Amino acid sequence: MTLRTGSDEATHAFQLPRLIRLTPNLYAASFMLMKMIPARYILRQAMANGLLEPATVILETTSGTFGLALAMQGVHLDRRVVLVSDPVIDERLYRRLTDLGAQVERVPAEAGTIVGGFQVARLNRLNELRAAYPSTFCPEQYSNPDNPRSYAVVAELLLECLGQVDCVVGPVGSGGSMCGTVGNLRSVLPDCQAIGVDTHGSVLFGHADAHRELRGMGMSVLPANLDHRIFDSVHWCAPVAAYQATRQLHRRHALFAGPSGGAAYLAARWWAAANPNALTVVMLPDEGYRYQDTVYDDAWLRAAGYLDSPLPAEPVAVTDPRFPQGAWTSYDWQRRSYAEVLGGHQLLSGVG
Repeated sequence: MTLRTGSDEATHAFQLPRLIRLTPNLYAASFMLMKMIPARYILRQAMANGLLEPATVILETTSGTFGLALAMQGVHLDRRVVLVSDPVIDERLYRRLTDLGAQVERVPAEAGTIVGGFQVARLNRLNELRAAYPSTFCPEQYSNPDNPRSYAVVAELLLECLGQVDCVVGPVGSGGSMCGTVGNLRSVLPDCQAIGVDTHGSVLFGHADAHRELRGMGMSVLPANLDHRIFDSVHWCAPVAAYQATRQLHRRHALFAGPSGGAAYLAARWWAAANPNALTVVMLPDEGYRYQDTVYDDAWLRAAGYLDSPLPAEPVAVTDPRFPQGAWTSYDWQRRSYAEVLGGHQLLSGVG
């Protein structure tokens, strides 16, 4: 198979977002598949450096859209892709991955009881597979600096199209999209604010590791690519708030986003309204097709109790980031390191 590059390759069109004006001072950066940006960049850097030969197997741990981006890239690069995922990976996503030719290994359900949960179990299995194949390349989205580096193209687009950007709001997982986009923006706009959106049960900003229903945000381990000094503030959203905000985004603006984007929209809409003279951009990482039977189904929401309480009008500000307060919490992070914020507290999650 011949490698296709540039605009004749289908995945090229998945990279940059559409910029959509939601209110006079709030724009959405709406992606079809945001994870295509680091996937394409990392794999092409690997090829340029001789790390991705024709017989090399692409290995990665993922339970979401980064795996989809790698599988799509595997088609265009003619490389075998093996993904290690959770037992609860979305079935629609699983079918799409396997139809693209990717091999998907699911760690056993009992792995969720170990320290670090499925993410640690996946990393352990990934290391076993790396030893089993003669030639592998692991993109390592959590630690590869090419992940945040790849988002320079998003910062360039925002500067070219909008000029002044005063605040960027987005969900946080590996740290690549927010740290990369805002880090590059600040080379031109040093005062640009960054609001990271996480979920309860994620260790990224100090919570104890626990079960997380929300997909596309939060982690059970601290990724090396997460630079806490990027963030001015952090918001945590429970599923009830994220799901209702996702539906509100759809009904008000016809934007069909996943719940991580809905959670980011909730925080961004509030910040933009409180700062009418500042231009805010909210990152919407993917579309809502995987959630049609859940978030976009009123019967499912009602049965799960997610329509029993109204969407909060504003977050509850806390002085200790370890403890959530209700469905929507915020904390003034002030561009400090993890140790600077949490060094004086006993870490509930056991991470350093």
